[in-house]
Amino acid sequence: MLYPEPIQDLIQELAKLPGVGPKTAQRLAFFLLNMPKGEAELLAGAITNARSRIRYCSECFNFTDADPCSICRSHSRDSAWIMVVEQPKDVIAMEKTREFKGRYHVLHGAISPMEGVGPEDLKVRELMTRLQNITPREIVLATSSSLEGEATALYLARLLKPMGYKVTRIARGLPMGGDLDYTDEMTLAKALEGRHDA
Repeated sequence: MLYPEPIQDLIQELAKLPGVGPKTAQRLAFFLLNMPKGEAELLAGAITNARSRIRYCSECFNFTDADPCSICRSHSRDSAWIMVVEQPKDVIAMEKTREFKGRYHVLHGAISPMEGVGPEDLKVRELMTRLQNITPREIVLATSSSLEGEATALYLARLLKPMGYKVTRIARGLPMGGDLDYTDEMTLAKALEGRHDA
């Protein structure tokens, strides 16, 4: 049976979300259609509001509603200590440890030849521009321990070390193939403490 066009459109859009297949998209669509109208409107409004107000920080490229973001504006953060992460969610994961007192740089991805993602598709050029304006004491590479994360860290280390920067890599206390946002705070804190030269 074919659903009415508005339901088909909703299912197709929901199926574009990560981890959502056709069956889950169908269940979500019917859940949304059965929600009280006010709740559905609040959800739609929150999505629209986030899309219109959230942008990249002009310094670190984290998501923010004020530019620069609160971390880059903070005078209590060490601006000479830069941590490079793959995604904005990784900033949140590291902040939960309360161990890192520097500033971040968000790449918005990792090098993945299989998916056609190269260094030019990440915020690497912006990192290099940023480093021209500061003298970093240390650059911590905190990419995931996946194959793509390791490739990204290796690329950045080979790019930055010849320029005389101290480049370290967080310790491998993280599980292979794991993401920072799924790792507990203690493991992340220990990984940060045990970082080493990249």
